[in-house]
Amino acid sequence: LPAAKPAAGSSARAARSGISCLMGPERVADIGTQVVGVVSFIKVDSGDEVRAGQPLVGLRAEVEQAGVLAAEVRARIDADERAAEANLSLARQRLERSVQLEKQGFVSHQASEQARAEEAVAAQKLEQARGQKLVSQRELGVVRAQLAQRTLHSPFDGIVVERFVNTGERVEDKPLLRVAMLDPLRVELVLPASRYGSLREGDSLAVQPELPGVAAVQARVTRIDKMIDGASNTFRA
Repeated sequence: LPAAKPAAGSSARAARSGISCLMGPERVADIGTQVVGVVSFIKVDSGDEVRAGQPLVGLRAEVEQAGVLAAEVRARIDADERAAEANLSLARQRLERSVQLEKQGFVSHQASEQARAEEAVAAQKLEQARGQKLVSQRELGVVRAQLAQRTLHSPFDGIVVERFVNTGERVEDKPLLRVAMLDPLRVELVLPASRYGSLREGDSLAVQPELPGVAAVQARVTRIDKMIDGASNTFRA
């Protein structure tokens, strides 16, 4: 592509076919948010180049940040699990001693069964403690995901075409920015039916943008309509 990229939706002429065509962005995306919030920062403006994954707009997130900190603390706490492990170890030692003493005739079979029941209860409490820790870790993942929703990123490399919001504005169900991918560009030809079969996927065409000082560029045919439009007797490529 030339250094000076044609504007989105600019006209052009395909030299090989000798007809006018429309040159536009490969992709256009209205960047929105699935949550309600107040705009905290905007890092880009109209005309700025952006990269895929680049932070563009952030919403106020004090509550979500506090939730993440609290969840991180809960996920790190393993005192209940350590206590349950110690209790299970002690219960197993008591059971072993009780079994030995029963064999020697010093305690009754009922005492051994009681020790065995205590060991089973201790094992269940350890499983509960481990399960609760796993729940805390899952909760941490949830609140981190909620926090991540407060920052909007660019879905691809491109240009900010338009900005719809300002800092401090409340947003809900509306786009915040419009981003367009200008590399590559998409060129659409509308050809008469008599030219059907003259183009094939993979063919190379010279496209001359109708803009001052912009040289012709090479385009590759990537898609051709499988059907001819009966009303206009044309097809698109």
